[in-house]
Amino acid sequence: MRDARIVSRKFEIPNAHILAVAKKHGAYESLAKMQEYSSLEMVKIIKDSGLRGKGGGGASAGEKWELMPQDSNKPSFLVVNCDESEPGTFKDRQIISKDPHLLIEGIILTCYAIKAARAYIYIRGEYKQFQDILQSAIDEAYEDGLLKECDITIHRGAGAYICGEKSALLESMEGKRGHPRLKPKQKEPEWYFANPTLVNNVETIASVPYIIENGSDAYRAFGTQKSRGTLLFALSGHVEKPGVYEAEFGVSMMEYINHFGGGIKNGKKLKALIPGGVSCGVLTASECENLTLDYEALRSVGSSLGTGGMILMDEDTDMVEALKNILEFYHEESCGQCTPCREGTGWSDKLVAKILDKRATKEDIDKLLDIADTMNGKTICVFAPAVSAVIVSFVEKFRDEFESVLK
Repeated sequence: MRDARIVSRKFEIPNAHILAVAKKHGAYESLAKMQEYSSLEMVKIIKDSGLRGKGGGGASAGEKWELMPQDSNKPSFLVVNCDESEPGTFKDRQIISKDPHLLIEGIILTCYAIKAARAYIYIRGEYKQFQDILQSAIDEAYEDGLLKECDITIHRGAGAYICGEKSALLESMEGKRGHPRLKPKQKEPEWYFANPTLVNNVETIASVPYIIENGSDAYRAFGTQKSRGTLLFALSGHVEKPGVYEAEFGVSMMEYINHFGGGIKNGKKLKALIPGGVSCGVLTASECENLTLDYEALRSVGSSLGTGGMILMDEDTDMVEALKNILEFYHEESCGQCTPCREGTGWSDKLVAKILDKRATKEDIDKLLDIADTMNGKTICVFAPAVSAVIVSFVEKFRDEFESVLK
């Protein structure tokens, strides 16, 4: 497996979060290259690189940047989504704690490309210790004169999972309840106080300096034809060496787990795996054997790459208990705006509790699937459809375990 460290190349350097150390290892060198391009040329470079959003959706970053007006009489804004609340996902905090200047460098480049004079970093409320490191790096950048053309402000969230959804995030920033907005009929920017706004994930923005410094072809050299570049994949659960390890798209899933994670903990067998945070459908061990880590491969088996946060479950895992744990989270975190989600997460959580208590019948399992169907495609955001997909994948692939605990 070849070395594909683009975002994580300074993670192992001691004190790389300090400006002087970061500069010794190439930080902010891409800013000189930036001066060679116009804003539109920068956008084209990002589009040509094939960079995709790394917050879960996987949409083309360049196409999102193209939606930002270059000649608006309104101010433009960049919002960096660091509301990292997806269970199984912990990659963005690695960036802001180990190499925050890479993110700041990416922000400067992105603001230049979209003609934004101000950027906000919306950070998860529980990330206070990482926020402090990031703020110190921002202060250093101001003192060094690096932020003459754009201002950076950290906006701290209050622990709501739903605010990871970009429109709910913007509602929160505007001082409102964090409810997702209705989607527009046509493609357009996001809007912050009615001003055009680009919202991108931390890792997406942190990938920009490498592309600008080395060119779009250098980034395209990694990955597959449709999934270009790299991703910070996270390993957790029953794995020998949990952590965050960067790899290019298209590598073998099991090779990645064995190479970086050291295999399944205590030499046990893999039973199931959630590939990209708990919003993704669960996979069986047999499905994982020949899978590659890219958007298209995961989609082909009815799941999603999501944020790349892989949760491994060994042969002793109770899959009914695992689903109950996930549904408790969703029940708690539903914002309650849409009835199918508000009621469906609660009903499904209670039904799985009933199954675990051995008070359920086969009809209750069918009812659980019926609730999942009701939740799918009938809400403003993708929260409920994600819960629906998770329920269906657990029940359909491990139905024998659900039926084994019926009354």
